[in-house]
Amino acid sequence: MTLVRYNPYRNLVSLPRHLNSFFNDFGLDSNFSDTVWRPSVDIAETEDHYELKAEIPGLSKKEIKISVENNVLTLSGEKKHEEETSNKNYHRVETQYGRFERSFQLPEQVKAEEIKARYNNGVLTVEIPKAEKVKPKEIAVS
Repeated sequence: MTLVRYNPYRNLVSLPRHLNSFFNDFGLDSNFSDTVWRPSVDIAETEDHYELKAEIPGLSKKEIKISVENNVLTLSGEKKHEEETSNKNYHRVETQYGRFERSFQLPEQVKAEEIKARYNNGVLTVEIPKAEKVKPKEIAVS
């Protein structure tokens, strides 16, 4: 049996991580102070490419920006709040408005110059082709 000395500050070390996780769950990303919400994203892998699907309803294709820099894929944009001229008293507003941004570290073996994206019915699909694996070269002995 091993005795472990009690440290009353042990739980305080992980407190910042827990707070960031808490606020990120509500779409408040502490890494981007001007980011208001974070779209839901699914990432899948096939034999020849990675596929990223982001739910970004209510935007046009022109309002979505996709960039790749230093092997990091970034999705960003802004969903503008539509001002109503009628006198409505809203009882609940769950639609998310404002700026969003999501970044993803890409694997080393991808063809960044061949990334394709399409936007249909509020879902952005980004297809990231895999680079061919480097095959070992055999050298004949003469």
